[in-house]
Amino acid sequence: MAGSSSTLPRITVLAGDQDGPKGVEKLHEYADVQIVCDEKGLAASLPDTDIVLVTDFRSDALANTWYRANNVQWVHATSAGVDQLMFDALRDSTVPVTNAQGIFDRAIAEYVLGAILFFAKDTRNNVVYQQQRRWVHRDTETIADKRVVVAGAGSIGHEIGTLCRATGMAVDGVASRERAGDDVFGHIHAAADIDAVIAGADYVVIAAPLTDSTRHWFDAKRFEAMPAHARLINIGRGPIVVTDDLVAALKNKKIAGAALDVFEVEPLPEDHPLWSLNNVLLSAHMAGDFIGWRHALIDQFLANFQHWRADEPLFNLVNKAAGYAA
Repeated sequence: MAGSSSTLPRITVLAGDQDGPKGVEKLHEYADVQIVCDEKGLAASLPDTDIVLVTDFRSDALANTWYRANNVQWVHATSAGVDQLMFDALRDSTVPVTNAQGIFDRAIAEYVLGAILFFAKDTRNNVVYQQQRRWVHRDTETIADKRVVVAGAGSIGHEIGTLCRATGMAVDGVASRERAGDDVFGHIHAAADIDAVIAGADYVVIAAPLTDSTRHWFDAKRFEAMPAHARLINIGRGPIVVTDDLVAALKNKKIAGAALDVFEVEPLPEDHPLWSLNNVLLSAHMAGDFIGWRHALIDQFLANFQHWRADEPLFNLVNKAAGYAA
């Protein structure tokens, strides 16, 4: 329920720095906004807080100070993944959690399609040979009729499938349970059947949220199930992949390559072996970060805030038991 009409509700923003996210000034018209970037500040602000806006999705400050959140009515994450917020006290409470579903879908899908083309057209060697001023002609792959398996058939996975299918690729999804295909996925397979599904894949894209069931989902066994010519693309969460097993699979040619935007440890350490592998494309957890995304996140939150003020249902509600938005 919204705060009293005679006083502004308090929104506490858990941010990465004291300036807060870009666009946060838009909230001042509607609320008393407190920006905090550490546990001490959050602990001081929480008792009078109506809404917690989490923009630092790596922080565990909210979990550590939740015992002071006696008046919090709503928690919103400006990220698609909410794994950092799924601590027991919040999961077991009646406080709703919402996320930024929909903001990053298209940008991430474009990143995935770009990674597929990067491998198919041997773009890495194009750049290398250009720098060496060498004229090296060779044949490259087409992507039409190749098979993509998207592990995670939510909104991001659906957008990835849409772009891949538009190029003539065949796309299947993997979700917690099997269900019929749609206008994007030829079929949506159960997670329990993933080894059989990826055995025929040319590209395997991880777009699943991080949950207890997906943590270390892709390990040595999973890479053995993939064809040797297949490439892995991870835009989900780093801990879904056992990194050491992936490095071994890449070095031993169990799979042909990987495009990785997320990692078990971020930033990726400078001495990590992934940096030196020539069949890997790395990026700094930025697949969804298009120009203007920060303002888009605040605008999305404001739209949901208007629902909250009017005592209307919130959108992008997270199923806290499952760990992701429907």
